Amino acid sequence: MSGVEHAPARATPRPDLMQRLAAERLRREQAQLLRRVRTCMPQQGAWVLIEGQLQRDFSSNDYLGLARDPALVAALTRAAHASGVGAGAAHLLGGHRDEHAQLEAALAEWTGRERALLFSTGYMANLGVLAGLLEAGDLCVQDKLNHASLIDGARLSGATLRRYRHADVESAARQLASLPQAAALLATDGVFSMDGDVAPLAQLASLCADTGALMLVDDAHGLGVFGADGAGSLAEAGLGQTQVPLLMGTLGKALGCFGAFVAGPAMLIEALVQGARSFIYTTAMPPALASATLTALGIARNDHERRARLHARIAQFRDGARTLNFPVLESHSAIQPILLGNAQAALTASSRLAQRGFHVPAVRPPTVPAGQARLRVTLSAAHCEADVAALLDALAAVAR
Repeated sequence: MSGVEHAPARATPRPDLMQRLAAERLRREQAQLLRRVRTCMPQQGAWVLIEGQLQRDFSSNDYLGLARDPALVAALTRAAHASGVGAGAAHLLGGHRDEHAQLEAALAEWTGRERALLFSTGYMANLGVLAGLLEAGDLCVQDKLNHASLIDGARLSGATLRRYRHADVESAARQLASLPQAAALLATDGVFSMDGDVAPLAQLASLCADTGALMLVDDAHGLGVFGADGAGSLAEAGLGQTQVPLLMGTLGKALGCFGAFVAGPAMLIEALVQGARSFIYTTAMPPALASATLTALGIARNDHERRARLHARIAQFRDGARTLNFPVLESHSAIQPILLGNAQAALTASSRLAQRGFHVPAVRPPTVPAGQARLRVTLSAAHCEADVAALLDALAAVAR
């Protein structure tokens, strides 16, 4: 009607993001799931200073004890004096140095693959591989306990993501058969970061060969630990590039440095150079760090006594845990989880160990499934026999 003004319709109130975040924080706190960052300062040997308290460190992924090795420190220092610290640009825009090229060649040769490509982190490597190779309409099949970066990479790609029961090859086969006309990639951890067990790699590789699926293994926790020269869980299983074309490995765990790489056939690596956004659009790792990593790789390959020392500590811990009837999971890697069930039990056990001078983190949901909170014990070549014996004594005291 002419001349009559209508009041604008009242919009539905927009949800308050800050209120939602505060409510989520409160929920986590009440469920004993709130995460907290603490400053940890490494000390001599396998010790760490946490908030003023000196503790034996059973939390680090530095499996070969290389992070503070004098040879790596010297290599890093020499290279930094020669070429500075930062690369200053992405690999494709002038940041790729001779140190990077040497490290990529050495990683490819070590792992028995045609070519390797450096990434700044393992997370970025997995995002780059999956989002760079897959697209909408493709199928990505993954173990339910895969690392978050593999899950996120598949989601980012737009491919259909199907997950199979942990380490269950028949379940994986059913998921691959669900979209028989789609291009497919099967991705699995080599060593699972929270359970410490090794994937059934040979059987999965055979399945991929039978079904025409490409296979990717994230061997972040197997590299340096398994294989005659430390080339990882695929080397331990006798699987090369033909059986498992794509391998992702990290440089900040057993190699004691930082960064990651993807190795495989030259054609696939070139596809990542062209299409992996997490490689293309980020600054290259510091060349001095690449130089230190090259030194670490040489030690990891050739210092067989160091790796034997790590496996001796693993065996010592498992023997002691069985004697004490601890609920340890079936793992022969450096990751030895003690399953406690609820988050409060894990937090209490971790706190009581800290009071006795041991840093053993509690791992809770959502990092692990509900009802599977645990202590995550990690062992290193830096541990001596007395360190592990002392931890077993402390665990027994806490259990009592």
